[in-house]
Amino acid sequence: MRYALVIAGLIVAATPAKADNPRAAYVTMVLQAFAAKVECPGTDLVYQDLVQKAQEMHLPDGTTEQVRKAIAYMHTGGKMGEKQADDLMTEVAIATQTTDLDQRRAGMTAWCHDQKARLAGYIRTKE
Repeated sequence: MRYALVIAGLIVAATPAKADNPRAAYVTMVLQAFAAKVECPGTDLVYQDLVQKAQEMHLPDGTTEQVRKAIAYMHTGGKMGEKQADDLMTEVAIATQTTDLDQRRAGMTAWCHDQKARLAGYIRTKE
C-alpha cells in the first residue's frame, strides 16, 4: 500500500502543471468510459463517438486509438495494447487513480449511475 502511494506521489510530482490540458481531460473521459463498460452491468462503449469527441476537441488524429492502447497496456500489465509516450502513460496513470478513488468514494453502484448520465453518448445500455 505504501508503495502505491509513493508511486502516486511521484507521478503527480512529475506531471507538468497544465491548467487546461484537453488531452488529459479526454484521457480521463475515455478511461471512465472503458471502466463503465467493464464495471457497470449492461453498459457498452460507443467507440466512434469517442473518436468524434476527440475531433471536436481538436486533438490529433489517432488520439483515441493511442489512448485505448495505453489504457489496455497499463491495465493488463503489458499483455495487451502498446506502451505509448511517457506523457500519455502518465495521464492514463493519473486518470486511473482518480477514477479508482471516485469509485471507492461513491461506491460502484452510484459511480455507474453517475457515469451513465455524465458519459451519455459515449456509453449506452447493451442491447
